[in-house]
Amino acid sequence: MPRNHVVISLVGFLVLSLGAGVAARADSKQEIDVAVSDTLKRFVSANPAHAELLHKAAGVLVFPRITKAGAGIGGEHGEGALQKGGTTVHYYSLTSASLGLTLGAGQRSEVLLFMTREALEKFEASHNFNVGVDAQVALVSQGAGGAYDSETLKKPILGFVFDEKGLIGDLSLKGSRIKQIEPK
Repeated sequence: MPRNHVVISLVGFLVLSLGAGVAARADSKQEIDVAVSDTLKRFVSANPAHAELLHKAAGVLVFPRITKAGAGIGGEHGEGALQKGGTTVHYYSLTSASLGLTLGAGQRSEVLLFMTREALEKFEASHNFNVGVDAQVALVSQGAGGAYDSETLKKPILGFVFDEKGLIGDLSLKGSRIKQIEPK
């Protein structure tokens, strides 16, 4: 087996092992709720206009901490909650794997705003929601504090990625699988 295949296989095994360890230690409902609340406070403080978007949204899916790591083969995992009217209604996990595009390790927060009832209903009806396949998310490119234009606001789902920590060579929502979970 060529040397680069061995290295890629070892890195893939390490990333998958890390992901399995993270998935095995699921946060409790209370831990997720506290982290979601803190994340939404940071989201609004980064740009006060976000408060109006949160109010207008049919639903808000918050992932307080998504961890991503890899070297050629990568993976990511995070847990969060869907809120309607400021109340948590379901809990979700976000996972993805990539080949060839990821380099480094990092963490980030994500907030997805379902701006239409139809987009929210389609999300809730799915068992495995795949970003980029099941729905296009308008990623606000400048994070939580970034400005957005009127065309962006017409999209049914708005995605905000912010609080990036670490060094990661790939930042994308595409390919992320979101699945409903039942934390302890």
